[in-house]
Amino acid sequence: MISQAKLASIALFFGAARAGTKLWDGSFNAFSTVADFDKWSWANEVGPYQWYIHGSQPTSHYLALDPAYKNPADTAEVHGLRVTIDSTATWNSNMERTELIPQTTQNLGQGNLFYHFSISHPSTNLPDSTLEHQILFFESHFTELKYGVGPNPTDLEWHVSSQPQWSTPFVPGQWYNFAYDIDFSAGTVGLWASNGSDPLVKVHDNIPASTSTNSEDFHVGVLRIVNTPQPEDWYISGVYIENGPITTTIGSGSSPVPPPSSTPSSVPTSSPTSVPPTSVPPSTTTSTPGPLQSQWGQCGGTGYTGPTTCASPFTCKAVSPPYYYQCQ
Repeated sequence: MISQAKLASIALFFGAARAGTKLWDGSFNAFSTVADFDKWSWANEVGPYQWYIHGSQPTSHYLALDPAYKNPADTAEVHGLRVTIDSTATWNSNMERTELIPQTTQNLGQGNLFYHFSISHPSTNLPDSTLEHQILFFESHFTELKYGVGPNPTDLEWHVSSQPQWSTPFVPGQWYNFAYDIDFSAGTVGLWASNGSDPLVKVHDNIPASTSTNSEDFHVGVLRIVNTPQPEDWYISGVYIENGPITTTIGSGSSPVPPPSSTPSSVPTSSPTSVPPTSVPPSTTTSTPGPLQSQWGQCGGTGYTGPTTCASPFTCKAVSPPYYYQCQ
């Protein structure tokens, strides 16, 4: 683990030396109330987000805006977004989903881009660590955060092509800042991260991935694989996409002094134990052995391109067919 002092010195250097150009701004300042999300439709593509992946209840059941829902360090953002999932939040399957999609004419899939966001969750309506969650992900799942999966189900885990690469404990009330470092030209992805008002530091080098996007398949929200009655609340703020070099500061780079806590402020740079190989799996039509998926990992489903064979003694089981299969 990198010491907090070393992380700080690295962050200060990069924070002073780097600044990118914003290609798409996902700030929630564009919305006065959650009713503004409903102004978007396929016939009226207005605003920074498409809003169609959600349940049958009114928008106010799944989304809420408030200053309490944003990272306090981001003084430029008026309010953050609370995303709620529950048993009613079903779309195209029985999985629980509340997700926004960028609405833009920009090409968000070329060159070296940085996908920024901050997330947190309160001490009520906690996420269930026994169920898989997919958070801020691409349709092909070449990079994403997960929660409720092995090897560290109570951690936020960064996955590349459904393989765990890095994790950090997910503590209520703590803000976690991220930037996916995606080099679409080289076909690699890495991760930058920090806590609270700390500048981003690179916590994982870029590794090979099938990087691709049509600029309308980055899911800003949460998907829970298994449908249960218990609601969950997630907070999201600081969403934007820029080209390089990366901006490492979080908002103004400062925030109100938080109450005393035993939780360290630096993000651990840990790698999950028993990480499977990160090489691109071979085609399932050949007999060449490929990487094995770990327990609770995805092993099949519509559009899935990752490992389809589970590590022993687990088997690939249908969770929400034909959309999702999981090693159990």
